[in-house]
Amino acid sequence: MPNLPDVVLWSIPAFVLLTVLEIASFRFHPDEEEQGYSRRDTTTSLTMGLGSLLFDALWKIPVVALYAALYELTPLRVPVLWWTVPLMLLAQDFFYYWSHRGHHVIRILWACHVVHHSSRHYNLSTALRQPWTSATSWVFYVPMILAGVHPAALAFCSSANLVYQFWIHTERIDRLPRPVEYLFNTPSHHRVHHASQGGYLDRNFGGILILWDRLFGSFTAETTRPVYGLTKNLDTFNPLRVATHEYRAIARDLAAADNWRDRLRHLTKGPGWQPARPDRPEGNPA
Repeated sequence: MPNLPDVVLWSIPAFVLLTVLEIASFRFHPDEEEQGYSRRDTTTSLTMGLGSLLFDALWKIPVVALYAALYELTPLRVPVLWWTVPLMLLAQDFFYYWSHRGHHVIRILWACHVVHHSSRHYNLSTALRQPWTSATSWVFYVPMILAGVHPAALAFCSSANLVYQFWIHTERIDRLPRPVEYLFNTPSHHRVHHASQGGYLDRNFGGILILWDRLFGSFTAETTRPVYGLTKNLDTFNPLRVATHEYRAIARDLAAADNWRDRLRHLTKGPGWQPARPDRPEGNPA
């Protein structure tokens, strides 16, 4: 097994320090156009983050078992060397892009990821607002396992990707130099991703690199100030409801559906899909 560090665990002190510094920056240098921090919103984000650590540990048990079985079946092996680790990081970021994109356009996957978008604020604590049902991403990384990447090496790359994305959840950093903005995911690009305006919806899915969005047609630059949150925002800070509200909505739609075809579409179509009615064409939300 590769001897790789637990990137997330080692980064927790930096998360705490940077969040405290950002809170202090709003206190001493407020900006009326920026959302800043809200006590109840931040508490919910931190609770979701702490809960995700527990639930992720449980979800990882069957995923790791499956990855291990697939790794044993493939004859391929990718050694963990100084020059293969960057290539594995690049591959993981590529598959992360498609996982992230899939979690926006397939409703049963969105039910997991919507948690991260449920805050109307955009600050470093928002990065910690993580889902409690994150067992829906593993399938996107199966090609890496079958190509001979050890499950521990994949876990390291995924953790590095997650840690990178922490610092881009801020309004305190404006545009960075053009080469950086062209290649990498930045606060400006990720603010677009968290916005709820129509022109910003489902854009900028990249993790570390924004190049994937440029290549696959999902890139949008930040022009107008984003409005954060969901198209239909939650009226609660209850962590349990934040974690499960979309699953409950799906359950209601499944119960109300007239046939199994529509039930399947409620799971696999986009979050706003609704079956056709005489007064409404198929696909438009009510």
